[in-house]
Amino acid sequence: MKTVLFVGAGRHQRRAILQARDRGLRVVAVDRNSDAPGLAAADVPETVDFMDVDAVTEVAERHGVDGALTVSADRAVPVVAAVTERLGLPSIGTATAHLMTHKIGMRRTLAEAGVPQPRFAAVRDLRGSRSAIETVGVPAVLKPADSGGQRGVFRIDSQDDLDAHLHSALAESRAGEAIIESFVEGIEMNCIVVARRGETTLLTLSDRLRPPGIGFGVGWIHVYPASIYGDQLALAERVAVQAVQALGLHDGIAFPQLIASSDGDVVVVEVAARIPGGQMADLVRHAVGVDLVEIALSQALGEDVPDEVALPRRSQPLAIRFLTAKPGPLPTGRVVRIGSLEPVLAAEGVVQADTYLQVGETIRPVRLDGDRRGYVIAVADTSVQALARAEAAARLLTVEVDPA
Repeated sequence: MKTVLFVGAGRHQRRAILQARDRGLRVVAVDRNSDAPGLAAADVPETVDFMDVDAVTEVAERHGVDGALTVSADRAVPVVAAVTERLGLPSIGTATAHLMTHKIGMRRTLAEAGVPQPRFAAVRDLRGSRSAIETVGVPAVLKPADSGGQRGVFRIDSQDDLDAHLHSALAESRAGEAIIESFVEGIEMNCIVVARRGETTLLTLSDRLRPPGIGFGVGWIHVYPASIYGDQLALAERVAVQAVQALGLHDGIAFPQLIASSDGDVVVVEVAARIPGGQMADLVRHAVGVDLVEIALSQALGEDVPDEVALPRRSQPLAIRFLTAKPGPLPTGRVVRIGSLEPVLAAEGVVQADTYLQVGETIRPVRLDGDRRGYVIAVADTSVQALARAEAAARLLTVEVDPA
C-alpha cells in the first residue's frame, strides 16, 4: 500500500483525502488545527503547522510517504515542493513553487517570456509607493505578494488610496511585500491546465463573475464555457498555456486566471500550481468529465497519467452560484435558522449543492473568498440557462437572520 501526505486538511482537502483512501492509498495528513475535518478522514492525522517545513518533512520521513500534495491551499504549495524535493519524491520543485506563489517573481518571469499581463510594480513601503503608482497608473489593484483568498486586496484610484491600504496589504504578506497592478476592465476567466511530462493541455476556460464594491476580487459565479469566442478565445487558450510553460510547471495542475478586454486582448492575472478552491474541481468534473484529484494523486506518486484520465470527454454547460450576502441570495446578519438543502438539490438542473452556514455565525457583505458560504451547481443546454437554474435554486434555501 502506497502512502500519500496531504499538506493541509481543511474542508476542501477532506473530500480529496476520502477519495485517496477509496483509491486504496494510506493517507497521512497534517494541519495545525486539531479539529480540521480532513484530519478525521485521514488514516494518520498529525497536528502540525503545515508552514513548518522541517516539521512536515519529519512527519513525511517517519511515515515513509511515497508522495505529497495539497488541494486549494496556496500557502502549502511551497511547503509540498520543499518537502518532496528534500526527500527525492515527485515534485514541481521549489523554484517553480516560488514563482507560482510569489506574485512579484511571477510577474517578472512572465514579462521575460513575453506573456501579456497588466503593468506592475513592487511596493514595500510608503516611500516607494509614489513611483509605483506613477509606473502603473490608476485605477490599479493592490495585493500582497504572497497571499490568497482575496486577503489584503484593494482597488486603488489615487495615491491616497495606496497610502491608506498599503499597510493592510503588507500585513498579509509573509515576506512583507506587495504588488500594484493596473486594473484591466473585461471578462475575468478561470482556466484549468494539466501539465504531463512537459506537455501542457487546457481543460476548461470559464467566466469568473465578481460582485461590485469592496469584494470585487471574489469570484461569486462561475460559468462554463467562457463567453468569449473566435480569435479572442484562441488567444486566451494560447496565453494560458504559455504562462504555465513560462513558469516551469512540468507535471502538475495549474490554475491561470485571465482577463479578456473589449479590444480583443487577453492578459494574465496570476497562475497557481494546485487544484483551486471555489469548486473548480467540481466544475471540471461536471463540465468535461475529468477528475483533477485523480490526476493530482497520480502525479504526486510519480505515476503516468494516461489520456483517458487527463483529456476532456465532453463539454457540458454549467454554472456555479455561490451562496453570499446580497446582492447574492443570502441576507446579512446573525444566523438563527437554516432551512433544508433538499429543495435546492431537487431543483431543475442542479447536480450538486452544499452549505457551510452555521447557526450563530454572522453573514457579512462579500469581502473575502471565505464569505462564500455554500454553492449550487446547475447544468443545462446553454450556459445562460444553467446560470438561471443555479440562481433560482440558490433562492430556495431559507436562511433566517437577526439583522441586529
